[in-house]
Amino acid sequence: MPDSTNRYDHAIAVDPADIDFMGHVNNANYLNWVQDAVLSHWQKIAPPQAVAQHLWVALKHEITYRKPAFLEDTLIATSIAERVQGASAFFETVIRRGEEVIAEVKSRWCCIDADTQRPKYIAKDVAALFLPREA
Repeated sequence: MPDSTNRYDHAIAVDPADIDFMGHVNNANYLNWVQDAVLSHWQKIAPPQAVAQHLWVALKHEITYRKPAFLEDTLIATSIAERVQGASAFFETVIRRGEEVIAEVKSRWCCIDADTQRPKYIAKDVAALFLPREA
């Protein structure tokens, strides 16, 4: 597992509205959880000025569902920053119930300038806060 410089744990509360007709969490809710985890990761790690100047838009999610989640579950979404390329950032988010992996999501995000709402490159010093350190 990558070191702590590029991973962030985000607690997930399963709401009754998340439950579908089959009695478990509807698949669409996982994407909201991933967005919450990645954006929370950004807000925790990035300097306040960078948080104020940048927005994030999801470009792509590839999700693998391993097990269903239920109303009483205690879940953690661990977002892992993999790399930054221009205005794009690539994350893996693993959603767990204890040690059990229930979903894995690979996603690509675009950094947007908060004022112009156009794609913006991520400064190397800011990107370095998220990426694994070289050994």
